[in-house]
Amino acid sequence: MAAFSLPLHSSFTPSPLKPQLFRHLQRLKLAPHARPPVISSASNPADVTGPTGNEVVVNGILPDYYADGGSVQLPPSLQKELMPNHVAIIMDGNRRWADSRNFPIVFGYEAGFRAFKRLIDLSCNWGIGTLTVFAFSSENWCRPKVETDLLMGLFERILRFELEHFLRENIRISLIGDATKLPKQLQSLVVDAVEATQNNSRLHLIVAANYSGRSDVVQACRKIAFKVKDGLIDPNDINEYLVERELETSCTDFPHPDLLIRTSGELRMSNFLLWQLAYTELYFTNALWPDFGEAEFLEALCSFQQRQRRYGGNL
Repeated sequence: MAAFSLPLHSSFTPSPLKPQLFRHLQRLKLAPHARPPVISSASNPADVTGPTGNEVVVNGILPDYYADGGSVQLPPSLQKELMPNHVAIIMDGNRRWADSRNFPIVFGYEAGFRAFKRLIDLSCNWGIGTLTVFAFSSENWCRPKVETDLLMGLFERILRFELEHFLRENIRISLIGDATKLPKQLQSLVVDAVEATQNNSRLHLIVAANYSGRSDVVQACRKIAFKVKDGLIDPNDINEYLVERELETSCTDFPHPDLLIRTSGELRMSNFLLWQLAYTELYFTNALWPDFGEAEFLEALCSFQQRQRRYGGNL
């Protein structure tokens, strides 16, 4: 099976402080469609089995019975009528995962990339309509340049090598965030992916890159202000509906996530979808993002289905 090297952003240069990281980046190769070896985060992987009780699922690697031409096949512990329409994820813990194993940071992001692919497959197979992932915040630019260049290269790789998979699986791609700050080559790939998948309908994958929840609200208010200035809107007619139409999540039929999952044990929103999360159910797990597999996703969904959503009422 052919392998490809991890593509680096064109501006990437090796840091004099981390020459060993650059050598790892240059040597790293992955088979495009191989199932990589993973470390199960379950204490007893044999507890997670397929329908016959014999197929062991290790850290989200799906057995063949999940691939069924786009049909929804839920685990017995989930109820179809209680599944969330929109799940949002703060994918946290890649660096800590690598540090805990004395690996270079790139290995953490590679493992996180595999967790990302597993989550997409699970969302498709379990009938989730919209999946929003917090890939890169506007505050992440303060990280070392070697790391941000690595992430930009990883984003480019996803769009180059996974677009065929997204098309085959009927997945629509959208990006929210200020794309003008991304590298030009990445901007072009984003435009191509959004255009190529715009009519797909099985799963709407929304990637938040260079995104800020506060900035999202500000840009929505700015658009409304210009419409008021141009006489298109009366100030007295401004309401929540008008604001929501100008938010970046207006690209989806389900702009408000039903469930937000944050990994790595952190208990904060980190400037993510601040308006949209008003009545979202929150789920926090200690699992680091690369260890977040099928068992962890199933646990989060089961927790969601056991909750009674009141939206401020006394139902």
